[in-house]
Amino acid sequence: MTGGTKGEGICRAGRLAGKRVILAVSGIGKVNAAHAATRLIHEFSPAVIMNIGIGGAYPSSGLNIGDVAIAEKEISGDDGVLLKDGFHGLDFIGLPLLKKGRKEYFNEFPLDGKLVNKVVELITHHSSLITVKKGTFLTLSSCTGTKKRAVELERRFGAICENMEGAAIAHICALYGIPLIEMRGISNIVEDRDRSAWNITLAAENCQKAALECIRVI
Repeated sequence: MTGGTKGEGICRAGRLAGKRVILAVSGIGKVNAAHAATRLIHEFSPAVIMNIGIGGAYPSSGLNIGDVAIAEKEISGDDGVLLKDGFHGLDFIGLPLLKKGRKEYFNEFPLDGKLVNKVVELITHHSSLITVKKGTFLTLSSCTGTKKRAVELERRFGAICENMEGAAIAHICALYGIPLIEMRGISNIVEDRDRSAWNITLAAENCQKAALECIRVI
């Protein structure tokens, strides 16, 4: 499934490398993404969900435009409380986003480490021209448009890139027990906003290449 400005939970079914694949265009933001993921699970019972799209890399991430980032963990960066001493997550007020059995998810949704490592290895081996890096992703409702804010978020959450949907999809996958792969092509460095420095096409193309390779091999 993928984000985008057009499409409202549009699903298309087909086969790729002998595998049944469902493509859903979620649209932008956490609500659209959660709705699309829930629809996929209820209507198609997928063995795994792959969330692909573009994202902005934080200044110290080591990522460049056109690289592909793979999520080890998703963080919902908007949920919590803002006090005089700064932002605190939901654990501060004791209200988890999700409670499943004895496990509580506050702002963080870890992804399957073995699956993440396998994806990184596959892309590195089969798509040698694409640079891949794994790390923490941060999901926000507002895109960061200043370098000062980017440095603050990077320091607070230890994230390598930001997006607007991933944590919501990770939440739904954790709820239903569905493995999640999330990858983002890097379209820009998160700094003072300058669209002329972005390369959305390259980011989307490289992310697509990496995703197709994973589908073929996994």
